[in-house]
Amino acid sequence: MLQILIQGLLLSGLYALIAVGFTLIFSIGRVLNLAYGAYLMIGGYSYFYFSQILGLPKIAGVAIAALIGVATGLLIYRLVVKTLKGDSVAIEIATLILAVVLQAGVVLLFGDASKILLPIIPGVVRVSGAAVTYNVLVATVASWVILISLYLFVRRTHMGRAMQAVSMDMKGAAISGIDPDRVNTVTWGISGALGAVAGVFFASYTQLYPGMWVSPLIIAVAVVIVGGIGSIIGTLIVAHIIGYMEVIVTSAVAPELRGVVTMVLIIGVLVLRPKGLFGREEL
Repeated sequence: MLQILIQGLLLSGLYALIAVGFTLIFSIGRVLNLAYGAYLMIGGYSYFYFSQILGLPKIAGVAIAALIGVATGLLIYRLVVKTLKGDSVAIEIATLILAVVLQAGVVLLFGDASKILLPIIPGVVRVSGAAVTYNVLVATVASWVILISLYLFVRRTHMGRAMQAVSMDMKGAAISGIDPDRVNTVTWGISGALGAVAGVFFASYTQLYPGMWVSPLIIAVAVVIVGGIGSIIGTLIVAHIIGYMEVIVTSAVAPELRGVVTMVLIIGVLVLRPKGLFGREEL
């Protein structure tokens, strides 16, 4: 039981970090950015290239991966989202196609074989008798630090309040003097950075391979659908629901059911409560 509690807490923190960047875009832009999973793939491969191939310090590898994630997010916003402004279906289709294109680019550069990311901090520690790798522990702590920092940014800064205003009423925010385009630009940049950093931790937790973007994308979509709230707090709550469900099922039944749990949860919520568990969307 203790092992399940600890593993669930660790996995939930990682899932929250994976989903929060996706949630920001959905809350403010009202579109599902289906290229979001590719941010994680790009982040993981950027870290791999700069830290394990070029030999740069690991913290530098994470920082560069985050910057590349920002650039990717901004490019997608400028070249795709602004061009298809107002057509959410076209944006979703275009971003999904972009994810596939980016995957093909990764295959050309790095091949399609799986790679192992070396732990950011190697070793194992025992927490109340449960064995936990330092790498997963660092990922969880980093996740919480990033999520708390993002929450404070949204709640206490001028840009954060502008993001809240745009998420509630874009036209009203524009009338009050807020520039929605600037807010969206910042949001897509932050989302790219969060996705890339989450990709480093996710790849180190699992494996690094070109198709790795699909699983975190499903997790992010699940958080939005199940929560129906589009907020940082809502993301934390739903990430913990999904994380603990997966740990319990994989521990008690079979590890192969990890991804199935999330899919069944999505279908169940869509059938029983289409608006999600919380039924509203706000930052």
